[in-house]
Amino acid sequence: MQNRRVVITGIGAVTPLGNSIETTWEAVKEGKSGVGPLTRLDADQYPAKVAAEIKDFSIEDYIERKEARKMDRFTHYALASSIMAMKDAELELDDQTALRTGVWIGSGIGGMETIENQMDVLNSRGVRRISPFFVPMIIPDMASGQVSIHFGAKAINSCSVTACASGTNSIGDAFKVIQRGDADVMISGGAEAPITRLSVAGFTANTALTTNADTATASRPFDKNRDGFVIGEGAGIVILEEYEHAKARGAKIYAELVGYGSTGDAHHITAPAPGGEGAARAMKQAIDDAGIQNEDIGYINAHGTSTPYNDLYETMAVKTVFGDHAYKLGMSSTKSMTGHLLGAAGGIEAIFTALALKEGIMPPTMNYETPDEECDLDYVANEARPADLSYAMSNSLGFGGHNASLVLKKI
Repeated sequence: MQNRRVVITGIGAVTPLGNSIETTWEAVKEGKSGVGPLTRLDADQYPAKVAAEIKDFSIEDYIERKEARKMDRFTHYALASSIMAMKDAELELDDQTALRTGVWIGSGIGGMETIENQMDVLNSRGVRRISPFFVPMIIPDMASGQVSIHFGAKAINSCSVTACASGTNSIGDAFKVIQRGDADVMISGGAEAPITRLSVAGFTANTALTTNADTATASRPFDKNRDGFVIGEGAGIVILEEYEHAKARGAKIYAELVGYGSTGDAHHITAPAPGGEGAARAMKQAIDDAGIQNEDIGYINAHGTSTPYNDLYETMAVKTVFGDHAYKLGMSSTKSMTGHLLGAAGGIEAIFTALALKEGIMPPTMNYETPDEECDLDYVANEARPADLSYAMSNSLGFGGHNASLVLKKI
């Protein structure tokens, strides 16, 4: 049986660059930064002084306050982004289409803020004052659950929890659901709200976060002076749709999703495998799944976290897969502007990759000042660049050795 084609027909996002994909994408093309001082927490208590925070967002613009109080912030971001994406796709479900519409939204951490707040309640007020919504608020699958309930989507309802690869794995897994015929539409992506006391303390303890207090240069992927990532928050959601289904209703199409690869390092809980061996296999899998040649890829939206090991090993992985062509394609890290949205990163970066194809532009890697001799590829430094692209790739790599890659096609 021939695999069904899958296209992206709707996009929605809440990011540190803006509370819509329109404002976010314009900011990316202009090289603007969503990184600022850490304000959600008392910055004096943390070595990390900067963060990529969501600004001026209100979930009550999308749902009633009574319902919002039953959800953690990561679910707020997912639900708002999904509502925007469904509106963008001009999709409304009825009794029949609901049965063929599913949800697959990932989160690496889930409701960490709710855990902290309810622990405070437990310690100060006792067992009987814990919220009855505590467990449903914290579990990472609840973004998918709440989106499914909101729209009445009754096909597969799932969640990939693969650390910083969660969004990409979710989109890839949702892609396969449609490709094999189990659904016609999937609402998919990633959501995260990790700027909390415990989360920032934890990432500080394992030295993952930058201690650079300069908001203008703190996130600097592939730069020789990079020293860690800037923690971010938000969500990115795509509407995946079977091509003939989309065509029949006259839907606009951003790009076609044609390849997916997912591998495990089996190496270390936080460090990537030497040389980016696992990431290389994921990229090669995605290319083979798409049925194309390595040379067809013109742009890569890199995982590019601004940590010493990730950027080096991802560069090495790209060289392993693409050989001489690695020096001919463009590769950028939009985390230089958004910060690292952890489980939501793959969602928003898949959107950026689709828009790069549709508009013929490669987003920049900002704050690239001092070249690293070992990171010597074309990182589209400091300015967006026009490009005639046919295929592009988006990479996500996560703690636990999770590697995921998507290949998208211009349509």
